[in-house]
Amino acid sequence: MSESPPMKETRHALSDKSSDSENDHVRHTDHDRRKERRRDADADHKRIVIERRRSDAAHDHQRDSDHHRRQDRGHDRRREHDRNRDRDRKESHEQGWRGDQHRKDDHKHNRREGRSEGHRDENSRRDDHKNDRDRNQRDEQKDHQRDDRRDDRRGDSRGDRRRDDRREDRRGDRRDDERLSDLRTDQSGRGGREEPVGHKRVRKSSPDAEAEPPRKKDVITGRTGGAYIPPARLRMMQQQITDKSSVEYQRIAWEALKKSINGLVNKANVGNIDVIIKELMRENLVRGRGLLCRTIMTAQAASPTFTHVYAALVAVINTRFPQTGELILKRLVIQFRRSFRRNDKLTCMASVRFIAHLLNQQVAHEVLALEILTLLLGNSTDDSVEVAVAFLKECGMKLTELTPKGVHAIFERLRSILHEANLDKRVQYMIEVMFAIRKDGFSAHPSVVKELELVEEESQYTHLLALDDTLDGEDMLNVFKFDPEFAENEERYAEIAKDILGSDDEGEGSGGDDSDDEEEEEEEQAEGNGEIIDNTETNLVALRRTIYLTIQSSLNFEECAHKLLKLELKPGQVGEMCHMILDCCAQQRTYEKFFGLLAQRFCQLKKDYAEPFEQIFLSSYDTIHRFETNKLRNVAKFFAHLLFTDAIPWNVLSHIKLTEDDTTSSSRIFIKILFQELCEYMGLPKLNERIKDPTLQDAFEGLFPRDLPKNTRFAINFFTSIGLGGLTADLREHLKSAPKPAPVSDTIAAPAAPAKKEVYFIKQ
Repeated sequence: MSESPPMKETRHALSDKSSDSENDHVRHTDHDRRKERRRDADADHKRIVIERRRSDAAHDHQRDSDHHRRQDRGHDRRREHDRNRDRDRKESHEQGWRGDQHRKDDHKHNRREGRSEGHRDENSRRDDHKNDRDRNQRDEQKDHQRDDRRDDRRGDSRGDRRRDDRREDRRGDRRDDERLSDLRTDQSGRGGREEPVGHKRVRKSSPDAEAEPPRKKDVITGRTGGAYIPPARLRMMQQQITDKSSVEYQRIAWEALKKSINGLVNKANVGNIDVIIKELMRENLVRGRGLLCRTIMTAQAASPTFTHVYAALVAVINTRFPQTGELILKRLVIQFRRSFRRNDKLTCMASVRFIAHLLNQQVAHEVLALEILTLLLGNSTDDSVEVAVAFLKECGMKLTELTPKGVHAIFERLRSILHEANLDKRVQYMIEVMFAIRKDGFSAHPSVVKELELVEEESQYTHLLALDDTLDGEDMLNVFKFDPEFAENEERYAEIAKDILGSDDEGEGSGGDDSDDEEEEEEEQAEGNGEIIDNTETNLVALRRTIYLTIQSSLNFEECAHKLLKLELKPGQVGEMCHMILDCCAQQRTYEKFFGLLAQRFCQLKKDYAEPFEQIFLSSYDTIHRFETNKLRNVAKFFAHLLFTDAIPWNVLSHIKLTEDDTTSSSRIFIKILFQELCEYMGLPKLNERIKDPTLQDAFEGLFPRDLPKNTRFAINFFTSIGLGGLTADLREHLKSAPKPAPVSDTIAAPAAPAKKEVYFIKQ
C-alpha cells in the first residue's frame, strides 16, 4: 500500500526542518567555541603584554640602577682623585714653603750676622766720635768759663768782643782739624760713616783716629763661624804662626782639615775612589772623625744616587778605623729614629738607604735591618711601606744571603698588607713590583757592584747595633776643641798613615806569598817574645756567637756548611764548632734533620770533623743523666742519623754496656731512642745484618752481652720491651745452647758435708 503524496511532502518538510535545526545548533556551537578561543587569546595577549611591561620595567629599573651605580663610582673616583691632588699640592706647597722659610731664615741669619759685625764696628766708631765730641765740649765749656771769669775781673765791654773772637778762632781751628783728618782718612782708605757737609758728602772721623791703632779683626774665630779664606792665604797664615801649640794655629789647622775632608768627599765617585781613599788617609781622621761622618752624611743626603760610593768609602775606612765606622752607623740610627718620630719621609729614606748599603758592605749587621723593617711594617702606612720597599730594594739580595728566614717573614708581612688593601693603589703596586724583583733574584739591584768590592770579608768589622739601644752621636766631635798634645798626636797619626799607605802600596805591588811569609815571621817573633793568653775566653764567646748566628740565619744545611767553612777555623776551634752544632740541635723543641745533615756534611768532607763528633758521643753518653728528656731525645736522634749515614764509625757503640748495673734510666732511654731511630732509617732486616757483621762484633759486644746469663736475659728483655725483639734472635740461641748448671743432688758430695757444718758453725 503506497503512501499518498501529501503525506510524503509532510515527511519531507519535517526532515528539512530537523536538518535545519541541527545545522543551526552546529553553527551556534562553532560560534561559541570561536568566542571562547577569542576570549582565551585575548586573555593570553593581555597576560603577555603585562609580563612584557613588567620585564621592561624591571629592565629599566636595572638599567637605571646600573647607571646610578656607575655615576656613583665615577663620582667617588673623581673625589678620591681630587683629594689626592689637593693632598699632593698641599704637601708640595708645605715642602716648598718649608724650604723657602729655611732659605729666608738662613738669609736673615746671615744678614743679621753681617749687620751685627758692621754695627759693632759702626758703634765703636760712634762711641769714639762721641767721646771726642764730649771731650771737646767740656774743654770748650772750661774755656768759656775761664774767659768769663777773666772778663768779669776786667769789667769792660771789650772783654765780650775778645771772648767772642776767641770762640770763633777755636771753632775755625776745630773745623780745620776735622777737614785735615778727613783728608788723611781718605788717603789711607779708612774712615767712619759719611755725613753731608754743604753739597758734598765727607767722611767723619774722630780727631784721635791716628793715635789709636786699628783693631785687628779675627776672620776665623768670628761669631758667624769664620769668613772664607783662600787655601793659599790660610797656609800663609799658618806658616806665620811660630807657636804650633797655640789655639790660633790649631784652629787654622782645624779649618784646613775641614775644607780638605769636605772637598775630597764631594769629589768621590766610582772611578776615583781609590785615589780619594789614599788622600783621606793622609788627613788626620782620628781627630776629624766627627767632621768626616758629618760630611759623608751630608753628601749622601744631597746625592742619594752616590750612596753606594759613600758606603764603600766608609767600609774601607772602617777596616782601619772601626770607631769611625761605628760612629757613622750610630748617627744614622739616631737620624732614622728622629726622622721616623717626626714623620720626615725624605730624611728617613736617605737614612735607611745609607744603612742598607752599609749592610751590603758588611759594616752593619743584618739584625739592624730586620728591626728597621719590622718597625716600618708594624703599623703600616703609605709612607712607611714605601720606605720599607725602598730599603728592601737596596739590601734585599744581601739579606737573602744572610738571613733567608727573616726575609721570608718580611715578605709574608708585605703579602698580608697587600691583601688587606688599606693602602693607596700606588703603594700596592710598589709591593707587587717588590715581589717581582724578589722572584727575579734582585738581579736589577745587586748588593755591591764589582768596582766597589774593595774590602775582603775577613778583614771587615761588622758592628752589631740594635734599634732601641742608647746611642751617643758624639756631636762634640764636630766642633773645634783645643788639644794640649796637638803636636804629639799629629806625629803619631803621621806614623799610622805612613804604615797604612805603605802597607797598601806593598799589597798592590807584591803577591800573596810575601804577605804570608811576613805574617809567619811576625807570628814567630810573637812566639819568641811571649804570647799574651786571653783567659777571659772573649774570642771563644765571639766564635760561638758567630757560629750560632750563622746556623740560625741559614736556609738549608748546604748554605750553613758553606758559610761555616768560610770562617776558616783554626785547628783548635773545630771541636768547638762541633759542640756548637750539637748544642743548637739539643736546644730545639723537636729534632730537626737540618743539624744531622749539617754534621754529616762536615764528617764526610774531612776526617778532622768526624773525630770530634766521636769524642762528643762518648762524653755525651757518660753525662747523659744530666740531660733533660727533650735534649736527650734530640741528641739520640742526632747520633742515630750520623751512624745510619756512616758519618761516624759504629765502633763508638763499644762504649755502651747494656747491663742492669752499668746503665741508668737516662742511658736506657738514650739507647732505646737510638736503636728505634736506626730501625726506622734502615729497617729491621738491614739493622740485624749490621749487628751480625763480623767486623763489628767488638762494637756490639757490650750491647748484646754473652758473658753471663743474667746480662743476656736483661738485654733480651730490654730490646723486646722496646719492640726490637728481632735483634735478639742470636742471643736467644746462645742462651738456649749455653751449658746449664748441674742439679743440686749431683753437685753435693760427701766431702761437702763438713764444709756445710763449718759454715753452719760459723753462723752460730
